[in-house]
Amino acid sequence: MFYYLLKYVLLGPLLKLLFRPRIEGLEHVPATGPAIVAGNHLSFSDHFLMPAVLRRRISFLAKREYFTGPGIKGRLIAAFFRSAGQIPVDRSGREAGQAAIQEGLGVLRKGELLGIYPEGTRSHDGRLYKGKVGVAVMALRAGVPVVPCAMIGTFEAQPPGKVVPRLHPVVIRFGRPLDFSRYAGMENEKAVLRAVTDEIMYAILSLSEQEYVDQYAAVAKAEQAAKAEKERRFRRLPSS
Repeated sequence: MFYYLLKYVLLGPLLKLLFRPRIEGLEHVPATGPAIVAGNHLSFSDHFLMPAVLRRRISFLAKREYFTGPGIKGRLIAAFFRSAGQIPVDRSGREAGQAAIQEGLGVLRKGELLGIYPEGTRSHDGRLYKGKVGVAVMALRAGVPVVPCAMIGTFEAQPPGKVVPRLHPVVIRFGRPLDFSRYAGMENEKAVLRAVTDEIMYAILSLSEQEYVDQYAAVAKAEQAAKAEKERRFRRLPSS
């Protein structure tokens, strides 16, 4: 109930007023039945903008850190995220990945929409990064279509680290559903999972027109942080 209150009365109208998103291809999202909506991830706002424009309820797999803050403030934030259709998942380790897949499959078994960001984390520089195969596992196990989605302009509106969004044009573009029924029963084949994931990422890339990086976003972020730390240490060295 609170989900629809947020969507139609509280948060949804505010987001539409603030970002004035242009929606393209909404007819590609199935009106009924289970499906995965797989998108790029550029901004914290993505979690709320896409649900605001969809006609159906959608649940997203969100990092557990959003739900584990201390004190009353942390509990309120966790309650807000759950009410907004976010499902907490632990993203550390292989077993955690399997738990996230089970959570996602549970949403699909109920005939609902599942939102997922195959990159696994927000892009730190606006580029599109290599997708993780969890989206392929869920698509093949559940036998559901995957609708590619591109968020355009949300990085400029609210880049990482910026709390208050700035006014910037936003486009939310949905592509034709991808059918992977030809791979039925092959969800344990690594080559198949990579092929399916790459096809999904290519569809997102075609919609978003981002620069593509054949590297996991988390790895790229870690390398960037390590480089920045090395530069800071170098600057601290006494000059000879």
